[in-house]
Amino acid sequence: GALIGFAGPRVIEETIKQELPKGFQRSEFVQEHGMVDLVVDRRELKSVIEKLLRHQHAGWSD
Repeated sequence: GALIGFAGPRVIEETIKQELPKGFQRSEFVQEHGMVDLVVDRRELKSVIEKLLRHQHAGWSD
């Protein structure tokens, strides 16, 4: 549950004068709502980045 966002939920609530949904700005919430593509544990980050780069590189043409 990493917090994702520029301003924290409390600041946003005070600004817009509305209560935010439970879990708003948490990694799982934003992924479920289509705002991020992938949530990766930091211990797996290197291998995931390598796989993504290999996949991207395979699509390149000379």
